[in-house]
Amino acid sequence: MEVETVGEVTVVTLPARVDTTSAGAVEAEFRALLADGARRLVADFAGNDYVSSAGLRVFLSVLKALEKVGGRMVLCAMPPFVLDVFTISGFSGLFTIVDGRDEAVAALA
Repeated sequence: MEVETVGEVTVVTLPARVDTTSAGAVEAEFRALLADGARRLVADFAGNDYVSSAGLRVFLSVLKALEKVGGRMVLCAMPPFVLDVFTISGFSGLFTIVDGRDEAVAALA
């Protein structure tokens, strides 16, 4: 995972898969960012092609943690299969999902 700061926004580029193997590390990275004071997060799915139920739990956990501290998260650049997973599971209604990174950063500015 790559982490980049754009103004007040923290952009996290996700790994190719967020599944039972990687979910713990992904969640730990997000938790570390929150502990360091990040409150505006972008999850960039440009290099991601798979999210399992374990991955969905990570995003729900991070969303709840952000809500407790007045933070927000925007998801971007989701490939069609991953967007379908979020839509079918009902998670697309919980998050702001946009096409590109610039749009995601602007949504949080």
